Amino acid sequence: MGTRLSGAAGHAADATGHNAEINVTPFVDIMLVLLIIFMVAAPMATVSLKLDLPPPEAPKTVQKEPVYITIQRSGSLFIAERPTSLAALPADVCAALGGGDCRDRHVFVRAEPDVSYEQFMSVMNGLNANGFTQVGLLNEDIE
Repeated sequence: MGTRLSGAAGHAADATGHNAEINVTPFVDIMLVLLIIFMVAAPMATVSLKLDLPPPEAPKTVQKEPVYITIQRSGSLFIAERPTSLAALPADVCAALGGGDCRDRHVFVRAEPDVSYEQFMSVMNGLNANGFTQVGLLNEDIE
């Protein structure tokens, strides 16, 4: 706050009144100093590293087609349009995958909308118990 040094003529009481205006000059000075500091410091903050990356190569292994297991509302199981049962599911999945190390391959499970949770989870638990860890779930939009 500042005070008035001179008042209006004939008003001796207003000669020492207070001025309610804010002095913004120090604020502007501080803002200009901060602006200069940030303008100088911003280019120094960028860091660049030179990386020598190897050239890209095509993957050496070819991904084979996954197997699709379909669960119908009646409880019937199908692997690639061939019927199967819950007991024969691991062997049929390996046969559909072409044998070998079939446990590391992708298997997708899809179910009709009216399949019970128990039927679905029995298939998922059967796959998990037999070492199939790459199991995906498929969902189709119902119109």
